[in-house]
Amino acid sequence: MIISRFTNQLLAWYPDHKRDLPWRYTRDPYIIWLSEIILQQTRVVQGLPYFELFLQRFPTIFDLAAAAEGEVLRCWQGLGYYSRARNLHACAKEIVRERNGKFPQSYEGLLKLKGVGPYTAAAIASFAFLEPKAVLDGNVYRVLSRYFGVYSDIGSGQGKRDFEKLAAEVLSKEQPDIYNQAIMEFGSLQCTPQQPDCGSCPLVSTCFAFANKAVGELPVKLGRTKVRDRYFHYFYVTCGDEVVINQRRGNDIWRGLVDFPLEESELDERPDVDQSPLLKELGRLDPIVLLPQEPPRKHILSHQRIMADFVEVVVPPRFASELSLWCEGKGYQMIDHRTLGELGKPKLILGYLNEQK
Repeated sequence: MIISRFTNQLLAWYPDHKRDLPWRYTRDPYIIWLSEIILQQTRVVQGLPYFELFLQRFPTIFDLAAAAEGEVLRCWQGLGYYSRARNLHACAKEIVRERNGKFPQSYEGLLKLKGVGPYTAAAIASFAFLEPKAVLDGNVYRVLSRYFGVYSDIGSGQGKRDFEKLAAEVLSKEQPDIYNQAIMEFGSLQCTPQQPDCGSCPLVSTCFAFANKAVGELPVKLGRTKVRDRYFHYFYVTCGDEVVINQRRGNDIWRGLVDFPLEESELDERPDVDQSPLLKELGRLDPIVLLPQEPPRKHILSHQRIMADFVEVVVPPRFASELSLWCEGKGYQMIDHRTLGELGKPKLILGYLNEQK
């Protein structure tokens, strides 16, 4: 009885409270997939302009698959979690190459796609193909744990299994698409992480957390990711109209994006002109070195806290050839500074450049 009441009340609440979002008016799996990937770890208000940009630039999965990775990263610039963009691009190419642009029409088939996990597969399966598969995201964990009084750790394997079972039980089999949208919207707008408005909640009379004054305790998440501090010293090296850039590679953050020559240190210390290997190498080019006067910029990622400063290094144009040879040896590039805007850059770099205008 309580399960059917919970489900029916969410379905009744949703039509009058849902936000007007473009991906809710289609069953096109490409549009739904695009919205879900963009909204991972991203608030709707931040993700909506990116969704519109991607749909305008890549209106079909064939357009996305045919694009260069750099173009995809450029459109993603500022959204963070860039592995999502690379997986998005790889998945599009896979679907075009192996499935002639057609998405799998089942949860199990969708799970096999690059970058598609259980939540995204359930969302696409239910929204596009009406498969009765329950979604589980942060909003759903919060609503279910508070209403039903579930104290299982959502970060544990057992906790995930407990919530998967409960989510499947309360799912509307007749309207899985509407129900999944409803419970996520309810968690986002009504049963919020901090200070939810329980007084206006349609579920308050039968809510475990409200009755037991446990709203602030639920959901339970024990293990927290340890945040690592990193200290970046960037060198903004210019020579006439050209600037030296670095294409990030390997398995570190921001792979595929552009930044500047970098020295990383273990301590929160400003670079020393006499000790910096890069400045020693460039010293023979008679540069003007401008050390940072402002406090380091702080850039927060999910698992890293970056403190970054920027040293300006101006090399006289007469040494342009020597600087070019140095760049070749280091794996850097010299480009016209006016073309920087065409390249994908981390938000940290973008913020610095915007202040230089």
